[in-house]
Amino acid sequence: MKSSENSSQIKYRSDYQPSPYLIESTALVFQLKNEGVLVKSRLQFISNPLFQGDATTLKLDGERLQLQSLFLNGIRPNSSQYQLLDDGILLKKLEGKAFIFESQVKIHPETNTLLEGLYRSGGKFCTQCEAQGFRHITYYLDRPDVLSLFTTRVEADKSEYPSLLSNGNCVEKGDLEDGQHYAVWQDPFPKPCYLFALVAGDFDLLEDHFDTLSGRRVSLQIFVDKGHLHQCHHAMVSLKNAMKWDEEKFGREYDLDIFMVVAVGDFNMGAMENKGLNIFNTKYVLADDKSATDDDFLGIESVIGHEYFHNWTGNRITCRDWFQLSLKEGLTVFRDQQFSADLNSSAVKRIQDVQVIRSAQFAEDAGPMAHPIRPDSYIEMNNFYTVTVYNKGAEVIRMMHTLLGAEGFRQGMDHYFEAHDGHAVTCEDYVKALETATSKDLAQFRHWYSQAGTPTVTVADEVWDEHQQSLRITLKQETNTITLQQNAPFVIPIKLALLNAKGEDMLVSYQQVVQ
Repeated sequence: MKSSENSSQIKYRSDYQPSPYLIESTALVFQLKNEGVLVKSRLQFISNPLFQGDATTLKLDGERLQLQSLFLNGIRPNSSQYQLLDDGILLKKLEGKAFIFESQVKIHPETNTLLEGLYRSGGKFCTQCEAQGFRHITYYLDRPDVLSLFTTRVEADKSEYPSLLSNGNCVEKGDLEDGQHYAVWQDPFPKPCYLFALVAGDFDLLEDHFDTLSGRRVSLQIFVDKGHLHQCHHAMVSLKNAMKWDEEKFGREYDLDIFMVVAVGDFNMGAMENKGLNIFNTKYVLADDKSATDDDFLGIESVIGHEYFHNWTGNRITCRDWFQLSLKEGLTVFRDQQFSADLNSSAVKRIQDVQVIRSAQFAEDAGPMAHPIRPDSYIEMNNFYTVTVYNKGAEVIRMMHTLLGAEGFRQGMDHYFEAHDGHAVTCEDYVKALETATSKDLAQFRHWYSQAGTPTVTVADEVWDEHQQSLRITLKQETNTITLQQNAPFVIPIKLALLNAKGEDMLVSYQQVVQ
């Protein structure tokens, strides 16, 4: 008998519990066929020391999977040891110890119209696993706080799918019988399954390289549909600029031997930062000098940079749960905004970013969909990929950059990378890292993470004291939301300057009084 949880139930941030088990290593084998794909998995589970509770059962996520075989520690389990569900599989009678889970499932990418997990379109295989797409590929702990070392073997027809790509570095490839071939990819860095990627197809390839700050040579590859090679040179230049900029501004060096970008015309997201194998919609890779606009070129530069910057703010350090989405997206949007500002006109870029906030985000904050950049609950996670989480989240990061100063912010980021590399963390962990590195108190600033709405600041009073040569400005803050929620006051950094009658800057000292 099959049963499942109610997929429409509300999930709350406060209900978070660590998984009773972690997956130390993940070995996958894909046998790609145009009608049905076999996926073999071998998962090495270990107990999670952070979990306190009953570890005798474990639910693995899995949807639209045809289970063909199942083994626990090399032995086929009996019916009392597992229960097949509509949305996964429940393992029973576990002893809280390490164990090996092996399965073989059949999936049908050719009929996958959700475009989540592995799907086939335009003669190519492609994946999209964020936020919860990996459960459409095989049974797994489909949650971002379970990080694992992945080894992936891909087998397919060599003439139809000459390029077999996945995460990490290619460690082996060769020919098989009946015109088949294979490639084995190993990712040396633990990652959650939402960062898994697989692409198979016949592409044109643009190749280049980048020499890192420490002297490592990284191979750069951009895969595009046949006949479009001439349109991806700007994307390659943008990628190299992003790699150089991240080294100079944040001290972040790329960590694999190869970085790949694949442009897919019917990719359902704008772009996806899968470790070492970024997948893009063609809109953000292809540009022709004869037909593309300035905005097209700037958009490619920005999105290429954004997805590359995720390698550290999103991949090496990821989210504990999906309520923390702005941890990676707000921070990375801020980083790509700074990147574009440095390479182009910073004033024009700032105006463009503010226009997005004023036109789209203010409207969202004033309507029934208003939510904090770190939501407290959701029914469908995909509905929270919003301008609030991304762009308002970036403005929250920008305010901390202003409060701490460029040098203090860099110190905070360095501490964040050092303290949390290889972990799944929270927005609170990020703010604490900035506080620790700078000895600044950001307690009240945290309201930006928990409250919705757009605060309005007005000048309530101005008093000039001729004798003291002082100007007292009183500012008033109000926040209106459709829910009429009474917000606690936000910390809002405001830059002031005083000019004399000649329009010259006056030398002044400031004293802040908060009421």
